[in-house]
Amino acid sequence: MVFYENMLALNNVSIACDEKRIVGVFGANSAGKSTLMYTLSGIMEDIRKKELMAGGERITVLGSVTYLGEDISGLKPSMRARRGLILCPERRRIFSESTVLENLRIGGYLAKPAEARETEEYCFKLFPPLVKLRKRIGGFLSGGEQQMLAIGRALMAQPKLLLLDEPLMGLSPLMQAILVKATRVIRDERQVSIIVTEQYARPVIPIVDYAFILENGAAVLEGERQELLDNPDVRSAYFGVES
Repeated sequence: MVFYENMLALNNVSIACDEKRIVGVFGANSAGKSTLMYTLSGIMEDIRKKELMAGGERITVLGSVTYLGEDISGLKPSMRARRGLILCPERRRIFSESTVLENLRIGGYLAKPAEARETEEYCFKLFPPLVKLRKRIGGFLSGGEQQMLAIGRALMAQPKLLLLDEPLMGLSPLMQAILVKATRVIRDERQVSIIVTEQYARPVIPIVDYAFILENGAAVLEGERQELLDNPDVRSAYFGVES
């Protein structure tokens, strides 16, 4: 559970992601998706401490996060990242004054040199448009190019569990399709488990193995992909498909 002052942001949400699976978390704005991702990655604890020191909003976090059989609730984000739990945040948040190549190499600071070189090559293979843009300043990339870079930078950190927070936000249907395909490729080729959040489930549902629906901070429904697709209310409300 996560409280912002007296507002309940996450309410008894319990989700799981098995190895080499893609799990979707869907819900409207303010449903709690980013709060969930910040809590899993440990960033919420950093935010809580900074707010406390500044005398700002009081944040309360209750519950636990278990990763690879270990309770990591007390671990800093950096220590979680060293264990392979990597967040690709909402709205890209690349280093806008650094080049594409510099962004990737910054992301690889936890990796061994050989791992970093291999992953860098893989990122350019996964996202061919970045090859010609490797010396382009990040702030001059399009939204889709920035999202490719953000995912590539996350891969450079050698994730075992990759958290993708609304990677399709504000992008064209064509770019969304490219990124959805890349997400499945990452799972299949890199053997990475993935949790992906989105407001609109329709582009992502074809690749998820399991999904959760969040409303007002609570998980109101969960199930295998086909189970949710067979639910007419879910199809209409979240997948844009009429019954």
